[in-house]
Amino acid sequence: MIDRRGVRVEVLLVLGVSLGSSAIYAILRIVDRLTFVKPLSEQTATLNPSVTPDRPWLDLAYQLAGITLGVVPALLAVHLLGRSTPPPAIGLDFRRPGFDLGTGAALAALIGLPGLGLVWLSREIGISAQIVPAALEPVWWAVPVLVLAAIQNAVLEEIVMIGYLLTRLRDLGWNGWIAIMTSAVIRGSYHLYQGFGAGFAGNLVMGLVFGYFFRRTRRVMPLIVAHSLLDIVAFVGYALLKDHLAFLS
Repeated sequence: MIDRRGVRVEVLLVLGVSLGSSAIYAILRIVDRLTFVKPLSEQTATLNPSVTPDRPWLDLAYQLAGITLGVVPALLAVHLLGRSTPPPAIGLDFRRPGFDLGTGAALAALIGLPGLGLVWLSREIGISAQIVPAALEPVWWAVPVLVLAAIQNAVLEEIVMIGYLLTRLRDLGWNGWIAIMTSAVIRGSYHLYQGFGAGFAGNLVMGLVFGYFFRRTRRVMPLIVAHSLLDIVAFVGYALLKDHLAFLS
C-alpha cells in the first residue's frame, strides 16, 4: 500500500531542494528581464561563468564544488527510490552500454540539430536573450571543467525530472502523458532565464521526447548520455569557437 500523502510530500521536497526551486528563480529572472529597460534580445544569459577570474585556482575550486554539490539532489532521489519495496527500475546502470551510447547519441542529434535553428530563430524574433554557454577564463582546466559541468547537468536533470519524478507520479496514479507534460513544463520553466525560445520551448520539447522514451524503455542512462553530449558540444564548442559564432551574437 503506497502512502500517497508521504510520496506527495517527498516529491515536493525533492523538487524544492533542486530543480523546482531553480524553476521559481528562473520565472522571477524572466520577469526581471521583461521589465528591464533593454529588450530581451539585447540581454545576455551566461552559463558557466568564472567566479574569481583573477585567481584561477580558487576559481577551479568554486567550479568543482558547484559540480559536486550539483549532483547531490540526484543522489537523494536515487536513495529515496531505493527505499521503496521493491525498488523501481529506472535503468541507471551499465548493463546495456551499446544501447545506451548509441541511442543517447541518436537522441542528442534528434534534439540538438533542430535546436540550433531554434536558437537562431529565437534571437531573430526577439524572444530569447543572447546565450553565452561558457564564460570561463582561458585556463588549462577550462575544457575538463566544462565537460564535468555538462555531465553534472545531465545527471541532475535526467535522474530527478525523468527517472525520479515520472516514477513517483506513476506511483501516485497519474496519467502517463499528464506526468510527462508536467515534467516537461518544469524542465522548460527552469530554463526560462534564457528566454521563451530555445530556453523554454526547446527544453519543453526535449522533456516530452525524453519522457516518452523513458516511459517506453524505463532506462534513464541513454538520456544522461544524450544530455551530456548536447551540453558538451554547446559548452566546449562555444568556448573553442566563440569568435566564429557570429550567428549567435
